[in-house]
Amino acid sequence: MSDTQAIPTEIKRICCIGAGYVGGPTMAMIAHKCPQIDVTVVDINPQRIAQWNSDELPIYEPGLDEIVKEARGRNLSFSTNVDQGIDQAEMVFISVNTPTKTFGVGAGRAANLEYVEKCARQIARVSTGHKIVVEKSTLPVRTAEAVKRILSSGETKASFQVLSNPEFLAEGTAIDDLLAPDRVLIGGECANAIESLVNIYANWVPRERLLTTNLWSSELSKLTANAFLAQRVSSINAISALCEATEADVDEVARAIGTDSRIGPKFLKSSVGFGGSCFQKDILNLVYLCEYFGLPEVANYWEQVVAMNDYQKRRFVTRILRTMFNTVSDKKIGIWGFAFKKDTNDTRESAAIYVCRDLLLEKARLDIYDPKVPQDQIKRDLMWALTDQGAMSSEQAQAAIEENVRFADGCLPSATDAHAIAVLTEWDEFADVDFQAVHQVMKKPAFVFDGRNVLKDMDLRQLGFDYYGIGF
Repeated sequence: MSDTQAIPTEIKRICCIGAGYVGGPTMAMIAHKCPQIDVTVVDINPQRIAQWNSDELPIYEPGLDEIVKEARGRNLSFSTNVDQGIDQAEMVFISVNTPTKTFGVGAGRAANLEYVEKCARQIARVSTGHKIVVEKSTLPVRTAEAVKRILSSGETKASFQVLSNPEFLAEGTAIDDLLAPDRVLIGGECANAIESLVNIYANWVPRERLLTTNLWSSELSKLTANAFLAQRVSSINAISALCEATEADVDEVARAIGTDSRIGPKFLKSSVGFGGSCFQKDILNLVYLCEYFGLPEVANYWEQVVAMNDYQKRRFVTRILRTMFNTVSDKKIGIWGFAFKKDTNDTRESAAIYVCRDLLLEKARLDIYDPKVPQDQIKRDLMWALTDQGAMSSEQAQAAIEENVRFADGCLPSATDAHAIAVLTEWDEFADVDFQAVHQVMKKPAFVFDGRNVLKDMDLRQLGFDYYGIGF
């Protein structure tokens, strides 16, 4: 690897390895805003690539369809030919999954970097000339050091520079986040390589929002940002439990403290718990790094953020059980929402998975409605949750799902003959439901457990419901 290698500051061809929630939308936006750059997204999953090339994209994200269709066929393409994509590109983004390890050293906490390493080895094997390799995946600090070692040990005569460019996208608002980001963070050691990437984003992002750092600060900033955001959610959820015990209202408390300019109002919405692909994974990774570097007190501090999130989900189920006369066995519960948040079909670490698992373990009958999440995905998530850590055998879990899980095509069918409704995702349409009709078709007493407080202002008690929200 040569630091003196001449690097073009004007990139003409980009390849992104990984057509997931980050790679697909990010590359679509670059292609949309930079028609002078050819952007290729590659993935070894032919089904996913076929979906990106169809009218049914693998990801639901408001505004994404229009962005993809505008650029696809012009300067945006999706392919399974990974080697060709790498070979033809001047800049290669690594945007593959970095799940939490489930085996070996660091199991349950450390990030599994298997796919990142395989990408680096493939880049080293097929590259010629000079390439800028950009870490887009969320990675532990100092990962770039390993990537650089792998790239420099290749048998080709290619040379490389490595940059860190973590994503700060929120699912459901990813297109808006890409169009007008709070900041774009680029970390690296070579000024020319950094400038090459800065020039791409500068096509639509103001220069003052393009922040440059060293590699290690950039890598750590992503984990830290997610840890701080999750910490705020867990903090307000901890207060929600105290509010319920003291008859305070967590939303009023959040509004009162949120007006303090030092605190601010964002991420102070109490709920059944946070989910998504990043928060828990990144905090556990941070915990592992702190332990690895001999900082147990710091590790224990951040681990409590995840512990509080798990407690909030358990507390929600416990409240359902106690309120419904200490049993939900053979009782139908309408589940409204399965995605981890509205405006996405992503269910990774969704609170709904764990709430439904615990209700199934109590032998409840579930009728699930989500406007965007496919039934097969819900079944897979429940199968994993029921068999993880030995709660059930595969045969028992399969039987529980077949016997006690049904799917509805709307809120009213989900509520019909139900003893209770559990609102687990804050889809806007839930607030537009005819609750008089819902009350008529439910068993009495008709319980509503609102895990997102989306129905709080509707005064459902006046309609005859036994209504329970979070934190009041």
